[in-house]
Amino acid sequence: MSAVQKIISRRKRQDFLFNIVGIACTLIGIVTLFALLGDLVIDGLARVDWEFMTSFPSRFAERAGILSSWVGTLLIMLVTASTAVPLGVAAGVYLEEYARRNWVTNIIEINIANLAGVPSIIYGLMALGLLVYQFHLGQSILAGGLTLAFLILPIVIVATREALRTIPQSIREAAYALGSTKWQVVRHHLLPYSTGGIMTGIIIALSRAVGETAPLITIGALTFIAFLPPLPVQTEAPFVSLEWVNSPFSVLPIQMFNWVSRPEREFLTNAAGAGIVLIVVTLSMNAVAILIRYRMRKNIKW
Repeated sequence: MSAVQKIISRRKRQDFLFNIVGIACTLIGIVTLFALLGDLVIDGLARVDWEFMTSFPSRFAERAGILSSWVGTLLIMLVTASTAVPLGVAAGVYLEEYARRNWVTNIIEINIANLAGVPSIIYGLMALGLLVYQFHLGQSILAGGLTLAFLILPIVIVATREALRTIPQSIREAAYALGSTKWQVVRHHLLPYSTGGIMTGIIIALSRAVGETAPLITIGALTFIAFLPPLPVQTEAPFVSLEWVNSPFSVLPIQMFNWVSRPEREFLTNAAGAGIVLIVVTLSMNAVAILIRYRMRKNIKW
């Protein structure tokens, strides 16, 4: 056997061993995930019913529910998505398509990349000093939603830029050759073609935000709340009310944290049930985002 054949044989053995190790690591992660999910379902599925979903928290485990928590979660995510998605996409488009390449934009890009890895508790401390104490928003849904928006904003910006970079330069050049302006190129070509990548980044960002606890606890989210925010719709003009954004709130992760800190076994069962609901909420949000991405891709004319 020649030296070249020996090298090729050794490389094949290394590739085979690497594949085996990779498959083993993947299986360990998958098995662990399914084991945790299975244990959660076994413990909490029997507790998830209509009464559990429509009852307020209580010091009696059998009467306790998650009504205020899952409503608060949805409202917090509404504020978060309404703030982070348009700002993140707009910032990504500006940095990638409009901003000049100089030392200022380089510093901005480095800071955005670094902010994506900052621990969430730092955002909570920043929001406590800026939103709660400086802007006097208090422990409100608006403050909580903006806190999580700050948290996921770098992720949305980076995802938008990466999605724009995947579009061939020839598409831009062809549009400019036909007399399109910069905004027309962005509006009619770049954004539609990059929708898939942008929506993927948004899904990842919102999935991270929905399970965050530390920043919300830092700004003063309640662990026990027995009322709902005011309705956003009124029977009198102007028929739409924003009073709910100033209401105190609680979210599912905080309610779960409160229950698992109690010694009674029944509260642990409640926490498992709340975990199942949180997973369903997260998967539902992802499903809606994936459906929107699919429909927008389907409408693109290549």
